[in-house]
Amino acid sequence: MSNERHGPRRGLMLVISSPSGAGKTSLSRRLVADHADLSLSISATTRAPRPGELDGREYHFVGPERFQEQVRADDFLEWAEVHEHRYGSPKAPVMQALADGQDVLFDIDWQGAMSIAASAPGDVVRVFILPPSMADLGRRLHARAQDAEDVIQRRLGRAYGEIAMYGEYDYVVLNDDFDQAYADLAHIYHAERLRRTRNPWLKPFVQKLLDEKL
Repeated sequence: MSNERHGPRRGLMLVISSPSGAGKTSLSRRLVADHADLSLSISATTRAPRPGELDGREYHFVGPERFQEQVRADDFLEWAEVHEHRYGSPKAPVMQALADGQDVLFDIDWQGAMSIAASAPGDVVRVFILPPSMADLGRRLHARAQDAEDVIQRRLGRAYGEIAMYGEYDYVVLNDDFDQAYADLAHIYHAERLRRTRNPWLKPFVQKLLDEKL
């Protein structure tokens, strides 16, 4: 899906949120894999890597002191404390990507989504992923076997408050069937790329049409 079909366009920030276990990470990874103009914003975090995670791929893993230095330097589009750890989205590479007509996806919580939307409302599209039930959410968290039981219970307890924030998002996708949820997410992304305000080539193109004499 090249951005060179008609002319240069402004990139967008696609912000995807959900409670832990609802599928936002799997959906995000597939969307990025299927679209050359879309890249994943790699967040910085103070939490330790999970099994199989690599520094610079899933996250930039940093210590609390380094993270605080970046906060003081205003290096993040947003940052928040989630599940006793800090997460932040680096600002400079994202803004450069948007100026170059590239899109950036954020796999972040509702606090980060609200912060980014407040700082750059015209560039942001927010999507919330819902699980089919709380019981299903619990099964998914247990099935991935990445966290201790007490951590899983904290995540489930936090999920109620996260889901209650769905009204702050532009779109809501129910992930009761992964393929259908992915199709819905891809349709949202494609439509938002066509938004008039993100395609500055339209004004001169339309003017050229109006100037044509038959």
